[in-house]
Formats: sequence, C-alpha cells, structure tokens
Amino acid sequence: MAGVSEGTVDRVLHDRGDVSAKSLEAVKKVLDEINYSPNLLARSLASKKQYWFVCLFPVFQQGEYWERVDKGFDLAAQDFLHYNVHIEKQYYNQYDPQSFVNESNNILQNNPDAVFISPIFRNETLDFTTELTKRHIPFSFIDSMIEETEFLTYYGQNSFKSGYIAAKLLLNSLDEGSQVLVIRNRRKGSVSNQTLSRNKGFMHYIQDNKLDNKLELIHIEFDNNDETSNRNALNQVFSTNSNIKAAITFNSKVYRLAMHLEELNQTKIRLIGYDLLDQNVVYLQQGIINCLIAQRPDKQAYFTVRDMCRELIFRQGIKKINYVPIDLLMKENIEDYIKFSEYI
Repeated sequence: MAGVSEGTVDRVLHDRGDVSAKSLEAVKKVLDEINYSPNLLARSLASKKQYWFVCLFPVFQQGEYWERVDKGFDLAAQDFLHYNVHIEKQYYNQYDPQSFVNESNNILQNNPDAVFISPIFRNETLDFTTELTKRHIPFSFIDSMIEETEFLTYYGQNSFKSGYIAAKLLLNSLDEGSQVLVIRNRRKGSVSNQTLSRNKGFMHYIQDNKLDNKLELIHIEFDNNDETSNRNALNQVFSTNSNIKAAITFNSKVYRLAMHLEELNQTKIRLIGYDLLDQNVVYLQQGIINCLIAQRPDKQAYFTVRDMCRELIFRQGIKKINYVPIDLLMKENIEDYIKFSEYI
C-alpha cells in the first residue's frame, strides 16, 4: 500500500531509523488510513522480557489513604501480568526519613526495571532519584512530584492549586479579625513534600486577596501517636483565643481534628481537610467537616503503571505531568460520590 518494502515498514513501526523522509511519509499515511494499532500482547510476548517494577510508598493501616494506592497497584499488577510485568510493593514509615532511605537502598541493590515513588521526603527522594538516573532506571511519581528530577510521569493532584482552592473555600466570607487554625503533623527531619506545596497554595491565596492583616493564623503541631496531647493543645488554644472561626489540615487525617473539636464542643468551626478516608466521611456526613478535597489515589497508582508499560513495552507516547481532578466533597454530595461505581 505504501510502495515500500516490508523491512521499511518494520523500521517505521519500531522507530529504528534508516528510512528516507519520502518512505516515512508514505508509510505513516497508510497507517493513518487504515487506523493501524499494534497488537500489544503479541509484541510483549515476542520480546520474552520479564519486567520487574517496584512501588515505594508509605506503610498504612486499614482504612487509611495509602490503602487505596495499594489497591490501585494490585489492580495494575493483575491487568498487566499478561505483558510479563511483575510488581513488587515496598513500604516506608512516612514519619521517619531514614525508613525511606533504607527501603530505597534495598531497591537499588536489586536493580529493578522501573520504580514508582511517593516522594514525601524531598531531600531523601532527590538522593534516590539521582542514583536511579545514573543507573538509567526510569521512575515515576504519584501523589506529589519533585519537578527538577528526571521522572517519566506524575499522576496526582496539583498540590499548590488544591491548597489555593482550600483557602478560598475556608476563608471566604470570614469576618475581619477571625482566627484560623492550621494543623500539621510532627515529623522527623523533612516536612512532607505535598504538605509544603498545599501550604504554599494556601498562603498564596491569602497574599493574593490581601488577607495577611485581616485574619490571624494559629499554627498547631499534632503528635501522630498522642491524641491526648493533641486534644490538650487544642483546648489550650481555645481557652486563650476567642475568635476561632475555621480550621484546616493539609493531610488525610482531618478526622482527628474533627474528633477533638467534637469533644471540646467546638463543632461550629468551619473545617476542611483532605481525602476520602472512612473516618473523614463519617464526620463529613455529620456536618463537623464542611468539605473534603479528594484526589482518586487508586487511579494515580494504576495509570502510573500503565504509562510505564506504554513507555517500556509498547513504545507509545505518554504525557509527563497528569493532574487528577480536584474533587470537592460535601455532606450533600458524598453519598452519590461513594455509591457511583467507576472501574478503571
């Protein structure tokens, strides 16, 4: 159809070069006319290569945010097994940077074909990805990204924009002089990369709307393992501040803040947090949490694996940065959102 040899067609299909511009144009014209698509399963089986992908993300307990990431990787492992892809999951303690370092070193020792990373710890991730790049091991980010690295793809929220939106929802129509609680988790060493980005977006909204001198931000640091201490810290803040109107935390455990506000009989506070945890949903349905900002973590994991397969096995084009929708969930729409079944 193109007026060229089979060998020329083969070189075009597999991007092997040594094809004249005239022949290349002729072959591509025919491919467009017949709506050609390769048999990906046949291609992967013909290669006979076994691909080993490793996922590195935080360890979790049942019902926590990272459980949905875990399920997304599991689904991808099932769907791409037929393409000789095998997925291994490695977990680190998101409150301990050394745990991330230890797991990343273990991964480097085993020299995988690709790595998927949730980069909570910025400096430690930079060290890891620098070594991956030296070894020509492709890697992708989920949940948050570090832009100056040579990552293949990113799937996740636009963290800066989500923080900006959170500020707009939380601070809109607050009276001048209102006080706002900003809660963050205490960590060893590095602060969460995503938390930093969300906080930057939040503060940028305040600056854009000249709220710096109109609202007072009160920062509180929660201990991840001591809820009594957290409640006492909140109680102390309320006892010395009389105009607290709103509160926010930039991580997925806003239910802890909601629980303490309920115990302290402070449920009229406007409260916003992140992610579709079961405990968060309970407080959203009760009206104690006003809004949850969700980000489809299972899809982040699945599509990250899919795109790595497209790059390494199928030689298809992929997009580097992929922002998932920023879902705003409230008491009035949460039930339909949960019940709607959307398979990947």
